Amino acid sequence: MGEFNVHRVRFFNYVPSGIRCVAYNNQSNRLAVSRTDGTVEIYNLSANYFQEKFFPGHESRATEALCWAKGQRLFSAGLNGEIIEYDLQALNIKYAMDAFGGPIWSMAASPSGSQLLVGCEDGSVKLFQIIPDKIQFERNFDRQKSRILSLSWHPSGTHIAAGSIDYISVFDVKSGSAIHKMLVDRQYMNISKRKCIIWGVAFLSDGTVISVDSAGKVQFWDSATGTLVKNHLIANADVQSIAVSDQEDSFVVGTAEGTVFHFQLVSVTSSSSEKQWVRTKPFQHHTHDVRTVAHSPTALISGGTDTHLVIRPLMEKVEVKNYDAALRKITFPHRRLISCSKKRQLLLFQFSHHLDLWRLGSTIATGKHGDTLPLSKDADHLLHLKTKGPENIICSCISPCGSWIAYSTASRFFLYRLNYEHDSISLQRVSKMPAFLRSALQILFSEDSTKLFVASNQGSLHIIRLLEGNFKHLHTFQPQSGTVESMCLLAVSPDGNWLAASGTSAGVHVYNIKRLKLHCTVPAYNFPVTALAIAPNTNNLVIAHSDQQIFEYSIPDKQYTEWSRTIQKQGFHHLWLQRDTPITHISFHPKRPMHILVHDAYMFCIIDKSLPLPNDKTLLYNPLPPMNESDVIRRRTAHAFKISKIYKPLLFMDLLDERTLVAVERPLDDIIAQLPPPIKKKKFGT
Repeated sequence: MGEFNVHRVRFFNYVPSGIRCVAYNNQSNRLAVSRTDGTVEIYNLSANYFQEKFFPGHESRATEALCWAKGQRLFSAGLNGEIIEYDLQALNIKYAMDAFGGPIWSMAASPSGSQLLVGCEDGSVKLFQIIPDKIQFERNFDRQKSRILSLSWHPSGTHIAAGSIDYISVFDVKSGSAIHKMLVDRQYMNISKRKCIIWGVAFLSDGTVISVDSAGKVQFWDSATGTLVKNHLIANADVQSIAVSDQEDSFVVGTAEGTVFHFQLVSVTSSSSEKQWVRTKPFQHHTHDVRTVAHSPTALISGGTDTHLVIRPLMEKVEVKNYDAALRKITFPHRRLISCSKKRQLLLFQFSHHLDLWRLGSTIATGKHGDTLPLSKDADHLLHLKTKGPENIICSCISPCGSWIAYSTASRFFLYRLNYEHDSISLQRVSKMPAFLRSALQILFSEDSTKLFVASNQGSLHIIRLLEGNFKHLHTFQPQSGTVESMCLLAVSPDGNWLAASGTSAGVHVYNIKRLKLHCTVPAYNFPVTALAIAPNTNNLVIAHSDQQIFEYSIPDKQYTEWSRTIQKQGFHHLWLQRDTPITHISFHPKRPMHILVHDAYMFCIIDKSLPLPNDKTLLYNPLPPMNESDVIRRRTAHAFKISKIYKPLLFMDLLDERTLVAVERPLDDIIAQLPPPIKKKKFGT
């Protein structure tokens, strides 16, 4: 592993957007997450918590509510007053409907999943009927005096609870009228005139309404009489979110102090059938506000301003030690935001609304293994390319030669020609790009930079020939058998003959670029693809899946290679399979055909196919530095997996040439430093 010069890049100033809402779907075991920039992400919890889909953000879409409905339909609503339904196949917005109540603060689907409630700024609660392909307004409930900040259905679907400012209303769904108004006490607040905001409500089967508010209280109400039953003061700041388990035997709340509290329904005595709610476990996995929580059958899920999605397993619910038994903290997207021009040693960084182009620094100094070499020439910031309009960038790419940059938003596709003259750079936009290229999910250039491959959200693959400052559309591969299967990952062979494309659920398709036809389809696998690449010379396709399995498929022979069959027969090391971040990039050494280079967020690995595979008794990774030269040689020849954990969190790593690597890191401390300050808590002795 000590045979490379490594560019350690830490000037990618990427800060993920904070998490605003999470919504868990029990039927599909998927989690929808909305962020403050309007981005919505879908995580497949059954596939090792992989982020399998995402919808790009928009400046005017400040999402305040997110929910699933019958038929695994996903809706969101926000401060622009619109209700949005997402197309989970084409990965775009199906439609947006104005609710005509001003900004929307809350939304909830009925227990049957056939009706949708929204709470608006003007105090109205609106009921919509969910019908095929759209929603239809049904009626308004009695208007309240202030905005409706939280909603919850009774499990029978006959009543709803609505949290507002200073009070909670209980509505009869059939008549639409309010039958109770429960005033919230402010006695725990130092300032008596300050309003008490009901951030969340939960309606239980026995008629109990649980509320959380800005006074730091969790309160239990009897909806039949409209009276307060029990009160818990748990924080000196807002309690901002609540989620209840399906069995109604536990619930979780999140506070503005970054603490998550778990409440459980336990027996008063060992022999008594009487039960009461008890605060059992506090968790401090966040540094800032916990804006939203969810409760899956086996875990507590939370997210907030510190951008982390935290999945905390409930060990009493986990039967087998597997993926569900470990604490997960997901910070970075499971897709690439960085592309590289090896020829000119350039890095293109993708942000929400702009692209940055950097030239790597260089050195003439030499040293021994582990030395940090001084730069003789610093890294140069060559280009800052801002987008026009409110839409976020979906994907971007720079060509291997460094002369082309392409990026896509939901409505437009942009292609630029770069010209380098001494130390200056000029930019020329290619005009009249065809409309069918918009909403591209993946962009890739051929190795010789003469072709551009674009994967659309409708399942089509477009091939564009690049000319001097212009382009020509060569061919479009249509989706198979009329399906709309969005292609999210592309890989092209170095010789330019083969193109591999992977969708969100189907197998990997391999196309013959010269003959412009489908060559073969790799057998489908149960877990989604996280990365793929085609090896030079052999044209073997290497595929990484979210369960940490790696397959090697021979494109010319249309079958798995002997090495791939061997490793599937023996199995991967158990520590390899227990890693919790997906492989996001695969590359190959130009002079060593037996080497495969892969990385995830916390590990870089060279797989040497010529060496024996490790078994579960073998030491997969030795964190201690080698003692001497013979120890170095012994480690190199011990087994096939050579792992380094020096670089982390690792957002991108690739070979620039046979002796040079570039590693882009994003330390978590740098992200936290750019966030707003958290609530200051008094500590003992200070």
